[in-house]
Amino acid sequence: MIDLRSDTVTKPTVVMRQAALEADVGDDVYEEDPTVKKLEEKAAEMLGKEAGLFVTSGTQGNQVAILTHCRPGEEVLLEANAHLFLYEGASMSALAGVQPRTIQGNRGVMDPEDVRAAIRPDNIHFPKTSLICVENTHNKAGGVVVPLKNMQEIYEVAREAGIPVHLDGARLFNASAATGISLKRYADQTDTVQVCLSKGLGAPVGSIIAGSYPFIQKARKWRKRLGGGLRQVGMIAAPAYIALTEMVGRLEEDHRHAKQLAAGLQQIEGLQVERPETNIVLVHVDGLAESAESFLQHLKADGILGGSFGPATVRFVTNYGVRSEEIDEVIDRVASRYAF
Repeated sequence: MIDLRSDTVTKPTVVMRQAALEADVGDDVYEEDPTVKKLEEKAAEMLGKEAGLFVTSGTQGNQVAILTHCRPGEEVLLEANAHLFLYEGASMSALAGVQPRTIQGNRGVMDPEDVRAAIRPDNIHFPKTSLICVENTHNKAGGVVVPLKNMQEIYEVAREAGIPVHLDGARLFNASAATGISLKRYADQTDTVQVCLSKGLGAPVGSIIAGSYPFIQKARKWRKRLGGGLRQVGMIAAPAYIALTEMVGRLEEDHRHAKQLAAGLQQIEGLQVERPETNIVLVHVDGLAESAESFLQHLKADGILGGSFGPATVRFVTNYGVRSEEIDEVIDRVASRYAF
């Protein structure tokens, strides 16, 4: 089975498994695990922030950030198709008691003036705008890279209003690989950032949130409240450190495979393929007079796994487990079934 459902399906490397076996560990709730400390310090350095905090998932990282930034009854601004809004179980409302206010972007990119206009004035009728969230790359838009200039402009709007900015950078490494812009330059346009290590980088578990020392100390308590205080966490921090230090360069391979897949599928009549910027390929199957679900069922029967991204849209995500020749095999199998 060729699995293109997500880059979360990657398996840890042999080196990662060995690192877990040999990890120097301690109780991280007491802040005594040397391996997770090394991971957090390295990640903070790469992101240009004062401190980092290891969390179990991107969703946990985002929610810890919101809980740390916000108080119940306040409002968070974010793009209408943001992962935080669509795919995190309404957790900002359920856990932090804050209200999301969405802004319609263009392929995931918000207009800074729309952000400015959405900031609430001081009025007894309105919630306080307490956080602005940006997502880069933007999952629902198909792995689109939010331009650095756009992030700079939004950050300037936020600073003028005295509002912090949080970056959901689950695939920020992909943005950096695609543009050559450093992680630090992206993170400079935010107060806090979350990055996933368990997607294209291949770690079995974990994400990092990074920000100022005071922020991370408050975030540590929120992580504990959510049940995220871990003990001998070095066992999973060691593979995450390998991901952070040895797997970043391989993301360009995923991007090449995404372009290879898009180019091949575009040749099949009835498929409309969006040009990928990173490792996500969106395919619209309207022209086949078929739904995304039925298309995926047919592909599954042919040994290919993808994901539904709407009634007539399918998402494929290239990842560490899929080789170039398997991408060609996917194209051939789809063509064999649907070529007229």
